[in-house]
Amino acid sequence: MFLPLVLIFSSSPFSLGQAPLPLAVNTWPFKSASAAAWSVLRSGGSVLDAVEKGCSRCEQEQCDGSVGFGGSPDESGETTLDAMIMNGNTMEVGAVADLRRIKNAIGVARAVMERTEHTMLVGESASVFAENMGFVAEDLTTNTSLNIFSQWLKGNCQPNYRKNVSPDSSKSCGPYRPEAGLTQKRARPVNIHSHDTIGLIALDGNGHVAAGTSTNGLNHKVPGRVGDSPIIGAGAYADSSAGAAAATGDGDIMMRFLPSYLAVELMRAGADPSAACKSAISRIKRHYSDFFGAIICANITGHYGAACNKAPSLAEFHYMVSNPQSDTPTLKSVDCF
Repeated sequence: MFLPLVLIFSSSPFSLGQAPLPLAVNTWPFKSASAAAWSVLRSGGSVLDAVEKGCSRCEQEQCDGSVGFGGSPDESGETTLDAMIMNGNTMEVGAVADLRRIKNAIGVARAVMERTEHTMLVGESASVFAENMGFVAEDLTTNTSLNIFSQWLKGNCQPNYRKNVSPDSSKSCGPYRPEAGLTQKRARPVNIHSHDTIGLIALDGNGHVAAGTSTNGLNHKVPGRVGDSPIIGAGAYADSSAGAAAATGDGDIMMRFLPSYLAVELMRAGADPSAACKSAISRIKRHYSDFFGAIICANITGHYGAACNKAPSLAEFHYMVSNPQSDTPTLKSVDCF
């Protein structure tokens, strides 16, 4: 169903006045990640350091099981990581996807940005690059991820993300082969803990903006699957002339619409952050009314906002904000629509 959307743009992104800076905003109630990012900004550190430290803290603490090692095993039982970081001053980006054996995915993403002329490295080659750059190779499997994988196998590999294959993927494990015709439409499994990502955006008082993400992807994903998190403009986007945004949720759906890029461009055109976030979500909602997802936004004047799509497992979205007004990470929320 088409959902009409009316946005009233201000004549300038500065019309709301200057809000307190620096500012750090991240998805979900990941307070320790917020504290790590805020500590960097409060001491005069760079926005890139703030983003990296915040995401890295989540990787170390395995935030909600959806970030870092030991979570979201794929169909083969392996945990792989995706991450990206973006410099809003230079528009440089570093990203990694399907990263194996390396716990500090956001650190490797930054190394891609600062140690190569490339933007993204993937798979085994990304892991070899990381080892060459001095990152320690470690097993990303834990007892928890082994148990998740074992229980999944015992349950006939349900849920999974196969369709139009034989044997019937709704009842059986693989190996699968193509089924004649393309007729099967399976309901997508939706679980608030199977889609989480930390997305973090940081602004300082000198007009510098950065954004980043880190995730271990989707539980029981097809090996090699990459979602929105490391994709520029989908998982996150930063431009020091406009602002930054970061998304979380069903990456296979959300990445098709580049919601973070859209939100930043709307803020550039004068939309306040809340309206920009809501518009980016609405764009996806027109095509996938029940998708699971949320987005955070901040403009260069230090104003921020968030929006989320109302789904069976998401009626309210929680996110963290740190700025001089409270001088401590503060939990915020927004009702989904």
